[in-house]
Amino acid sequence: MKVLVAYYSETGNTEKIAKAIHEEVSKEHEAHLKEIKEVTADTLNSYDLVFLGSACHSADLAAPVKRILEALPKSPRFKLAGFFTHSVPCPEGSASARNLFNRWAGKCIVSFEKVNKEKQLDFKGYFNCEGVPSSPIQEFIKNEVIVSADEWEAYMKELIKHPSAEDLQKAKEFAREVLSHTKF
Repeated sequence: MKVLVAYYSETGNTEKIAKAIHEEVSKEHEAHLKEIKEVTADTLNSYDLVFLGSACHSADLAAPVKRILEALPKSPRFKLAGFFTHSVPCPEGSASARNLFNRWAGKCIVSFEKVNKEKQLDFKGYFNCEGVPSSPIQEFIKNEVIVSADEWEAYMKELIKHPSAEDLQKAKEFAREVLSHTKF
């Protein structure tokens, strides 16, 4: 199977996840790792399976990734799996963590699901994890989202750990799971 792992990364978080996925899929398949600027919607048709990754921008996938998804033809021949990194707690935590995730990263999921429906993709799911935000996003979060100094300190102390070794392992597990459900 020919596999592409394409990604957009601004701070390196999404790139780390992309490399972990690529490492896993390249064990038994012909796999290529490319930055999003190196691919077009047409490029994706050269592959059997595409893992497409993005940093979360404005609570949604980054514009370069959205442009690729919008340009996809209906019912492309490849299968698609998504991944993204964000700077909010993962939704598996408390109700407040789920609300925060839905507000500030949830559109990423909506975008993948929307393109899946509109383009009639064989969509294999998505993976997400936390990552350290860029400096401008840190300032926005500090001033608009987490205004308490104590909460900010605790938030950053936790966030700088990601993507962690555990996150990278989970990304590899996601890749294995996608591969196990992808037959050609």
